[in-house]
Amino acid sequence: MAGYDLVSDAITEFLHKLTHAQAQPHREVILITGVLALAVILFRPAWHLTRNFITIAHEGGHALAAILTGRRLSGIRLHSDTSGLTLSRGKPRGFGMIVTGLAGYTTPPLLGLGAAALLGTGRLTLLLWILLVLLALMLIMIRNFFGVVSVVAAIAIIIGVSWYAPADVQGAFGYAFVWFFLLGGARAVFELQQSRFRRQASGSDADQVAHLTHVPAILWVGFFVVVALLCLFFGFRWLTGY
Repeated sequence: MAGYDLVSDAITEFLHKLTHAQAQPHREVILITGVLALAVILFRPAWHLTRNFITIAHEGGHALAAILTGRRLSGIRLHSDTSGLTLSRGKPRGFGMIVTGLAGYTTPPLLGLGAAALLGTGRLTLLLWILLVLLALMLIMIRNFFGVVSVVAAIAIIIGVSWYAPADVQGAFGYAFVWFFLLGGARAVFELQQSRFRRQASGSDADQVAHLTHVPAILWVGFFVVVALLCLFFGFRWLTGY
């Protein structure tokens, strides 16, 4: 009985810590983390390195959509040029393929928006643990060495921050993370259209969905833009209170 009580107390304490609302940083700190995230995204060498985290979310979105629509996930590959590939098996056309195709570019900004909602209520610890669980599940499906290194690095960063960093550093990291995905998700969409304009992305998600739906690819790019900008707008309001 004593052992059961200890386990029960440990679980209760963990759940309390997981869902307990932390104090939010001052608005100045929130805005500064946004400026820093924007600087990283606009500075090309830094963006080329950190864009891999956008790719992780992008391919994770494809994978989750494939599973939810009944497709069989075969594997995920992440490449050093920040591209990625998610393979799934099922009908070559239809609703599942369309949703899977649309999920890639919409996932990073939607992830940022969801994270902003959690931070808006002070649930930083819950956010970090959700990210850890999602990354661990994604790691199982990675099928190349660079992809494994990328996901393990992301897991290590989150564990390091959540377990060893002081509360103020955790808060700054959480807000910088949200800003990065809101802003980086938007930049990735504009890069998509830039590549399409240069005829360097004929097999892009937008073009594949256009082939499936007979709706012009530029309209699907516009859909990605609308999602990214709406997430940025509402995310900004939730994070700053303006």
